[in-house]
Amino acid sequence: MSKMQITDDKAAPGATRELSRFLANTTLADMPQEVQVRAKHLILDGFGCGLLSAKLDWSKRAVETLHALDGDGAASVWGWKVKVPPMAAALLNGTFIQGFELDDYHPYGPLHSEACALPAVFGTAEHLCKVDGKRLLESSVLGLEVGPRIGMAMGGLQLVSRGWHCGSVYGVLSGVAGAGKIRRLNESQFEDAIGTAATQACGLMSAQFEAMVKRMHSGMSARSGVLAAALADAGFTGIKRVLERDFGGFAATFCGVDPFDLTRLTDGLGEQWEVMRIAVKPAYSAMAGTHSAIENALKLRALPGFNVDKVKEIRIGVTEAMLHHGGFKLERPATAIGAQMSHCYVVAVTLLDGSPTVPQFAPARINRDDVWQLIGRIHAFQDKDIDSRGEEGRWGTRLIVTYNDGRTEEIETPFPKGGPKFPFSNEDIVEKYDRLAALVMETGHARELKDMVLGLEHCRDIGEFTRLLSVDVRSPFAD
Repeated sequence: MSKMQITDDKAAPGATRELSRFLANTTLADMPQEVQVRAKHLILDGFGCGLLSAKLDWSKRAVETLHALDGDGAASVWGWKVKVPPMAAALLNGTFIQGFELDDYHPYGPLHSEACALPAVFGTAEHLCKVDGKRLLESSVLGLEVGPRIGMAMGGLQLVSRGWHCGSVYGVLSGVAGAGKIRRLNESQFEDAIGTAATQACGLMSAQFEAMVKRMHSGMSARSGVLAAALADAGFTGIKRVLERDFGGFAATFCGVDPFDLTRLTDGLGEQWEVMRIAVKPAYSAMAGTHSAIENALKLRALPGFNVDKVKEIRIGVTEAMLHHGGFKLERPATAIGAQMSHCYVVAVTLLDGSPTVPQFAPARINRDDVWQLIGRIHAFQDKDIDSRGEEGRWGTRLIVTYNDGRTEEIETPFPKGGPKFPFSNEDIVEKYDRLAALVMETGHARELKDMVLGLEHCRDIGEFTRLLSVDVRSPFAD
């Protein structure tokens, strides 16, 4: 694959204009029914993940700080009886959705689409007021659709290997697509909005090393989308042809010497929907790249006669990108942020507890002696065989177990649950939402919100969501 040769000829067609035309002209009527239904379930998943995280420590610190800085506004802070301006709401609600590693991901254009798109859509809608459910659904579909496409066009996980948090880079296009559609931007305005959003893209992967700000990266993309769409709506111009320019262009600058192909962004727009390939995680509260390692650990734990005390060493084979992403040495005392990104921690806690869900990342669990004694015997390495499988195989993981008596065991999971080969059904998503919501809110309220989302096209006004999302939830770790 070679880089596209782009000129600055104003008459030359380009990916930015083609995307802008698609976003401006596509309506709900153009979207297949299965896409609309799947998008509603992704919205439900986003709300479930966001509400679960709304009262965690880092979320509370963020809410209190941004409310103090920005004051009151028109947009809801999910799970709080607080309203702030739409940019602050997008940042906070995106932080919540990504706040406990339970949210979605795209296997080939990796980012957390829900956290980038939905807060931008709903925050902008509350600012504008009279927005109905059909418009919310239409805008959400486009926001969810665009981010994975630019992610695939820019080589997927290759940015992670160079230290970029790719989701917070790609995610600005999800945010601006959703917010711009709510505002009914035309083609020219969308090009300006995309240019303004793209120049705000950033996100350093070093945030995974215990930093609370890692939770905020997708929310920053949502906030950028809200701002860029509002400026374009007011006639403020952005960078033209920003995606394809050679010098200072979005793809060329972030990808550097790595290959990219912007046809993966534009080919099949409106015909092949990436919304349908967005992966929804099981209730594993850990980075998606660790999920096949988790399932290997579950298989190992289920073997007849398995005893963790008889294990001398476990080696976790992953791709180069996943080694950078989750193979680092976790140090004690650790926080949930680092533990959720660590292959070694998730394998250890799964072998001990039989589950890597919400309780396994509670502060009291993370630093208990048993898990750290086991972590000392677990190491991650680059598995060149898995790396050689390319895009289709990059989510696989191999466990090589050596016992004290010299025996060895090898277990491999090429595709985890929820991923491209074993996707979550809509029914699975509803069940996950119910489990998460039960931890933080009353059953009746959770059911009412679920019914509203799954019947989104019948919603008369954004105010109905404002009421349901403004409930005061509790922390999942509350006594």
